[in-house]
Amino acid sequence: MRGLLGALTVRGRSFVAAGAAAVVCGLLIPEPDLVRIGALLLALPLLSAFGAGRARFRLSCVRTVSPARLPAGQTASLTIKLTNVSRLRTGLLLAEDSVPYALGSRPRFIFEGIGAGGSRSYTYQLGSDTRGRYTVGPLRVRVADSFGLVSITRAFTSTSVLTVTPQIIRLSRPPIGGYWLGDGENGRRSIAASGEDDVAPRAYRTGDSLHRVHWRSTARYGELMVRREEQFWRNTATLFLDSRRTAYPAAMFELAVTAAASVGVHLAGEGFEARLVTAEGEVPRQGSFRDTLLETLAVLRPSRAASLDAGVQALGSGGGQLIAVLGDLPPAQARELAAARRGTAPGVALILAESGRGAEAAQVLAVAGWRVAVVSDAMRLAVAWQELYHSGAGSAAGAAAAAGAGGAGGAGGAGGADGPTWEATHG
Repeated sequence: MRGLLGALTVRGRSFVAAGAAAVVCGLLIPEPDLVRIGALLLALPLLSAFGAGRARFRLSCVRTVSPARLPAGQTASLTIKLTNVSRLRTGLLLAEDSVPYALGSRPRFIFEGIGAGGSRSYTYQLGSDTRGRYTVGPLRVRVADSFGLVSITRAFTSTSVLTVTPQIIRLSRPPIGGYWLGDGENGRRSIAASGEDDVAPRAYRTGDSLHRVHWRSTARYGELMVRREEQFWRNTATLFLDSRRTAYPAAMFELAVTAAASVGVHLAGEGFEARLVTAEGEVPRQGSFRDTLLETLAVLRPSRAASLDAGVQALGSGGGQLIAVLGDLPPAQARELAAARRGTAPGVALILAESGRGAEAAQVLAVAGWRVAVVSDAMRLAVAWQELYHSGAGSAAGAAAAAGAGGAGGAGGAGGADGPTWEATHG
């Protein structure tokens, strides 16, 4: 009985109160007709509550969200389909879906009576400017009687998951061949199409595989020589994100996540076999690189790590190009990161720092042979990425002088409105 009384609406409770008052007054006067009226007012909501509670119709709920993953600022469609799997017709159904505050207000909608085996659908839009993984649902349905005296709420167990990834900024590929980010199919065939005598050897370094030793060049130069396997670094890459809390102001961390997502999507689109490394180490692959990247960055939070040791150690276990998205790190940590680049593979760094900062780290990386660009806001990311393609940047000394002066232009004129860009080349 307590559950039935709890299902009464304000109107139903008013009927009960009015009926009770009428019965009491009718007994005191006495007035039998007033008692009968009061009894009717009492019985109507109680019978409605009993009838609604005994309703045996069954409903199934199917939820579909499309797309299930989208960049911040865009919207997805969520469709809810209710099907009556019983033989009884339902009454009026008042439905409300549970939606996290970041995705907007809770949608409320009405389903008219659904016949046996029938179904009704409702579609609404949801989205967020804040990245994250959100659980939408469950759907709550209120069963109401025709007089509006009773409302019984039932909840489904099924939910939907919507993943909001960082904003993806499109990064263009320059219309030139042989650029540092690879040659596509031409890069893949650069070694296979050349003969044994055409291979450009280099001196053996600790850690090189003996399978790469070029014996003819070893005999010619009198020291151990290995092949320059450009094919390896042209088609593989490591994306490193400095995820430490201490490396960024609050707003800059979100810019770093956006930059990493944009670069990663660009690499995936170029056909690279890539991996993601943060300050806490390598992120395990779950499916494709693009899926791993976006799913990880959607929920990534600033790390409390104080150093880059774990991340740099993970970088040493792989090869290929190294593309780093960094905050304003001290010169000592910049030297530690610079040493993680292996062999002749290119090293590229995007330093996310406020205006006037990041010059020391850029100088250290440029002297070590990296291409470096300093970016202060998301609007300039695409321009900085394009400027990193520029070649002929001069010497390391020129890059260091430009970094020390903090000029608007980079070595070799690679700078611009986007902030300084440095590059150093070594013969």
